[in-house]
Amino acid sequence: MKNKRLDLSYSQMKWETIFKRILVIMSVVLLVIVIGILITLIMESMPSIKSLGIEYLWGKVWDPVNNVYGAYPFLMGTLLTSFTALIISIPFSYAISIYLGEYNTTGWLSNLLKNTIELIAAVPSIIYGFWGLFVLVPIVRTIESKIGVAPYGVGIFASSLVLAVMIIPYAASMGTSLIRMVPSPLKEGAYALGATRFEVIRSVILPFTRSGLFAGILLSLGRALGETMAVTLLIGNTSAIAHTIKDAFFGPGNTMASVIANEFTEADHTVYLSALIELGLVLFFVTVIINLIGKRIISKYTNK
Repeated sequence: MKNKRLDLSYSQMKWETIFKRILVIMSVVLLVIVIGILITLIMESMPSIKSLGIEYLWGKVWDPVNNVYGAYPFLMGTLLTSFTALIISIPFSYAISIYLGEYNTTGWLSNLLKNTIELIAAVPSIIYGFWGLFVLVPIVRTIESKIGVAPYGVGIFASSLVLAVMIIPYAASMGTSLIRMVPSPLKEGAYALGATRFEVIRSVILPFTRSGLFAGILLSLGRALGETMAVTLLIGNTSAIAHTIKDAFFGPGNTMASVIANEFTEADHTVYLSALIELGLVLFFVTVIINLIGKRIISKYTNK
């Protein structure tokens, strides 16, 4: 009997060791893939880096005909659309999270909202682009006419609105799960002290889940930074730099992802192609930097 127990214990330890090694191997493979992507981008960008230098980052002219390339308009377009979409989406994401996580956790309406959020996340981005062109652009054009802006319809604002709709499910789903995980004794203790539901949400639930909620926002931002097809259809695709705040938000523009999608197949010489790949490298570093900043903020909140 004792030998059987020893054999069983040895077998369990053996399988645990095998499972641990599999996890380590998978983690190393993932790390190698990310490093491989970075190395590939750097190698393919070398002709552009050698030809254009650091001025590429703040160059304001993108003219493939004259072999002049500057990433500044696309960098600003990417950051502007992504952060505008994020600002628009945050109130809706938090409202959905609080409603489904605290006010209405079960029932047909709760299930309907959860299924709708999942559907929003599953719809292909090209469909959002078509919806934006046929439904949203006319509305935006009307708004622009009333506020005295050139009524393009397409532009930064239209693409930001569509991006906001697309990224809501990421923060909302994570927020709902986190709010439902708040320990009941914490909430019951607050209610026992006479707190209202609003006070419980403000003073107990949100502080308890703030690091996770911010992580959901960071996930949404990462999704917005790399979006291509919907933005390509709606942003207007121009490298011109706006000179006023109104033009910056309502005028046409471009993002790094959209210009790569539009021009990659048309790149007819080495420097042009390399300049487009370098845009991908810049986007890679922008995403990494934003994620590092976000994780720093999350750790700061967690340690409080």
